[in-house]
Amino acid sequence: MRTEPRTLLAWLCVRDKVTYRRFAKDFTQHGVRIFKNGSARPTCGETQFRRWTGGQLHGLPVAEACQILEAMWPGYTAEQLFGPPPGTDPQAPANDLEERVRMTAEEALEGADATASASISDNTIDELRDQVEAVARRYHQIPPAEAYESIDRMRLAIERQRDRTQVPVQQQQLMILNGQAAALLAVAAFDLGYFPSARSLARTAAVFGETTRFTPLQAFADGTLAYIAYHTGNATEAVTKAARALSYSGLGDMATRRHQAIKARAHAHLGDVVSARQAILLSAEDGHGRQDDLHDGVGGEFAFSLERLAMSTSTTALVIGDAAQAEADARRALELISQRPSEEQSAHVRAGAAADLAHARLIAGDVDGAAEALQLVWEVPEAHRQTGIVVRTARIGRRLNRPEYHGSSLPTELRERIEDFNRASPPHRIGPHVGLLAIES
Repeated sequence: MRTEPRTLLAWLCVRDKVTYRRFAKDFTQHGVRIFKNGSARPTCGETQFRRWTGGQLHGLPVAEACQILEAMWPGYTAEQLFGPPPGTDPQAPANDLEERVRMTAEEALEGADATASASISDNTIDELRDQVEAVARRYHQIPPAEAYESIDRMRLAIERQRDRTQVPVQQQQLMILNGQAAALLAVAAFDLGYFPSARSLARTAAVFGETTRFTPLQAFADGTLAYIAYHTGNATEAVTKAARALSYSGLGDMATRRHQAIKARAHAHLGDVVSARQAILLSAEDGHGRQDDLHDGVGGEFAFSLERLAMSTSTTALVIGDAAQAEADARRALELISQRPSEEQSAHVRAGAAADLAHARLIAGDVDGAAEALQLVWEVPEAHRQTGIVVRTARIGRRLNRPEYHGSSLPTELRERIEDFNRASPPHRIGPHVGLLAIES
């Protein structure tokens, strides 16, 4: 459920696509320019921003804040900015009601906890833990750009609580949560095409895992570093990182499955077919009934489902040139995901498996079959077209550009559609392109 903007300020933020981060940056820059004396310069935190755009303010902010806002939107007075929006609707609604409810709940919890001096309530940590688990389990449903913003707000909330407690066990719990948030941010940054930032965030998660001796987090971070490495052309480093991820004690079977699959792809990119096949076999083993508190306990994006394993194995098979195995695994991934409730189905996994199926069929010379498989790919909304899908479709586009397809209508149509599909994706629209150019060439 969404509500219409309650103020002109909120309406303008929607129209101009102004997120809190951009608002805070612009607000600070205009404040520095207007008020040379730093002591007279106001700031605007996220909670205040939500109150301003949510129509929760009675009257106007302080005069200095009004002056900055009028500089940010010339032609409007402060009274107008905090007045009602125009009658015409902007391109998108301003505030998600769920978001406003969330902010209110966070403010109330912080207020209740404000009396503590050297510690915080265990209820506060429980609430933050619930938030981390919720976003990890909903990650597959959220566009990566939106997920990044949400996770970063959560990270800041965790940091604020870390500053408020001196109790070792609470510090330990908050550092683990902070590391999980960093790990999710690394995934989102990778999905958006920001490979250097994704690498830094994964290393941050690894540091939190090492500091707290929470080995599943260390392993997850190293696995993420491994697939960033092979996507950026560093296959040897990828093998090393994947092997290290597998070396930690205390991992469950699902964690082992994930890191064997990553190791298999790393070996494939290195050209070591024997080792790649061996890792594939190990990733498919039943295991010993072991679980850990991250991959199994939190789950969601930290988990590694059987359909995700099948999709990953399909891609690895394509890298080593085994089209038959790639098609079989892609079909299995699509079959497994179709058996899940709709709200648990990952569009990324479904589209990735469909793209691999199309690629395998194309290698076999079945252009019509490839076109049929790509129908599932075209269904992916622009905001959800993350790096994995872009990479897979770009490889199909390169194959369709071979001389044997020149002059043929269907291959030409598919190639052009792939170019249009990828051009509208977040990695191409907002990413730095450096990593994508490396892996698409």
